[in-house]
Amino acid sequence: MTPNDEHSENTMIWIRFASFLMLLGVVLGAFGAHALKGTLSEDGKTVYQTAVLYHLVHGLGLFAVGWLATLRPHEPLIDKAGWAFVLGIILFSGSLYLLSVTGVKKLGIITPFGGLAFLLGWLCLALAAKG
Repeated sequence: MTPNDEHSENTMIWIRFASFLMLLGVVLGAFGAHALKGTLSEDGKTVYQTAVLYHLVHGLGLFAVGWLATLRPHEPLIDKAGWAFVLGIILFSGSLYLLSVTGVKKLGIITPFGGLAFLLGWLCLALAAKG
């Protein structure tokens, strides 16, 4: 594998991650809108919609990670941004999905850690793009 092949593979990993997470976001959004329609309280619907919104926005952020990886192939902050977005989706959106469905309020303790991961991801992207 040449350095260019390795670079291309790294870029494709982020594009695949983004694509899978966007697909999952659409599936979960549709599930919430249809299968959970009569199940969730109004607060639960709002929380679920917030989870989907942040999930999809940060899935798109992963496409930006893939794109920036093509421009700055040796910048380590790009991978850090990608992993921060993935972690943020899991912690932030994941905790909100579970909170809305189960009503277990203690899950809200996890959500801010996901928010911090999102912030770290955007900061890493901004710093990686400065050059």
